[in-house]
Amino acid sequence: MPTRPTALITGASRGIGRAIALALAPTHDLVLTARTADALAAVARDATTLGSGVRTIPCDLADPAAISTALADISCDVLVNNAGVATLKPFLSMTAEQWHGMVDVNISALFHVTRAVLPGMVERQHGHVINIGSTAGRNTFVGGTCYAGTKHFVMGFSESLMLEVRDSGVKVSVVMPGSVETELFPAGTDTSWMCTPDDIGGAVRQLVDTPPHTLQFIVEVRPLSPKRRRDGTRRG
Repeated sequence: MPTRPTALITGASRGIGRAIALALAPTHDLVLTARTADALAAVARDATTLGSGVRTIPCDLADPAAISTALADISCDVLVNNAGVATLKPFLSMTAEQWHGMVDVNISALFHVTRAVLPGMVERQHGHVINIGSTAGRNTFVGGTCYAGTKHFVMGFSESLMLEVRDSGVKVSVVMPGSVETELFPAGTDTSWMCTPDDIGGAVRQLVDTPPHTLQFIVEVRPLSPKRRRDGTRRG
């Protein structure tokens, strides 16, 4: 029986990470990491029913030493750097703890996780790193001094890395979601017009399925219109 490829997904316990895991489960074995063991176990059960072999690794991605230990023996064909946090507030209202919390997960973990598994991809001359960015990676907005800054970093990091490793047969891609119906938005927010996590999972699935000799570097996934609900009816 052919060996199934393996996908490592960070921030896999809920939202977009969970959707990506379930999108890849029919064709990939999965290594899922996030902070919450119980939530990871629930995703693993769902992925197993779709045919995937699943390993869960509870890990605080803000802790470089924990990442190094957790991923020391991991070999994967696909890496999806999905984990991210967001505190959206004016700069003068932001604490140092909130600032560093975003930088540690949105930027530093991107380095530590990728650095752990990329050498194996280069050695095998095969692999795909998919970074989940945001349309905030090329836009700005009030309250986004840190969050938008981290997503701009994702874009610069990803394109530079793509140029470094493409001759080794390793792909690097970025998925840039617009507004997605996740826990990022406060309770009571009308999310009926937004993309769903499954929409982003589908975009990752399409990237993974591209032919070996082609690269789709940026995929932007937006809601059609904030004036239209997903069912086609108009808002307001």
